[in-house]
Amino acid sequence: MSLFSIVIALILEQVRPLAQQRFVRAPLTRYAQFLETYCNDGRRIHGTIAWLAAMLPPLLLLLLLQFAIARWQPLLLLPFNVAVLYVTMGFRQFSHYFTDTHLALRMGELERARALIGEWRGRSAERLSSREVARLAIEEALLASHQHVFAPLFYFVALGPAGAMLYRLALFFRGQWGGSEVGVFGETARKAFHYIDWLPLRCTAAVFAMVGNFEDAVYCWRTQAANWPDPASGILLASGAGAIGVRLGQPLQEAGEVAFSERPELGSGEEADADSMQSAIGLVWRSLVLCVLLLALFWVASWMG
Repeated sequence: MSLFSIVIALILEQVRPLAQQRFVRAPLTRYAQFLETYCNDGRRIHGTIAWLAAMLPPLLLLLLLQFAIARWQPLLLLPFNVAVLYVTMGFRQFSHYFTDTHLALRMGELERARALIGEWRGRSAERLSSREVARLAIEEALLASHQHVFAPLFYFVALGPAGAMLYRLALFFRGQWGGSEVGVFGETARKAFHYIDWLPLRCTAAVFAMVGNFEDAVYCWRTQAANWPDPASGILLASGAGAIGVRLGQPLQEAGEVAFSERPELGSGEEADADSMQSAIGLVWRSLVLCVLLLALFWVASWMG
């Protein structure tokens, strides 16, 4: 059932993508702001209480609903699983930015490409060159494919619908409370997501290596990832860059300042450009196909056993 749920959800999300901002992010943002308003008094323990209050009610409700469906109407479990995956994962949550940026670079429309990557990242991009735009687009796509596709799939297979919901909520509240502006209040959200993401992130990096240049991907992972400001993201970016033979990271000129220390070089091979972006698309899709094929093999093996 897991395999069918995943395939149906992926097809449905491509045909009719969910309005994530309206139905997911906006309600969760209001919920997070409410909890922060009433809980954030600068103490770590209240950040922990807020995180538990944010995570537990929707997870418990989902588990109760799943239990009720399994007990009284098992035939509805498939659409239930599809609905949860439809809400928690999907390429269309980020692919439009990548596709439009890629097309703009292909057409030589650098200003439009800058505007798109700036909107995607939430930072000014008016001084970026075409190669810098391509590098950033590949970096964002590799991270987003993990966070919005591979990690939710990992937890769905491992823990069922509640697993996918667990990851999606942890990712969202890390984004809401993980910044330095909330201080120690967000420490639990940051640490919890780090532990929740530890295994699926490394699985995604390993899959990137398997469907790309394995030796270069593993070498870059081992030698470069720890130098990235966020070593966890560095694992994913180094593996992905090595797998497609492109150099990511490197200094950027943003808002008149060049950031050297925050962006060490990742990967090996050619400078990033529009062709490299096409290679990144291929890497992500090959990774997804491999994951689905592995699930299919496990399903066949369990059915025959």
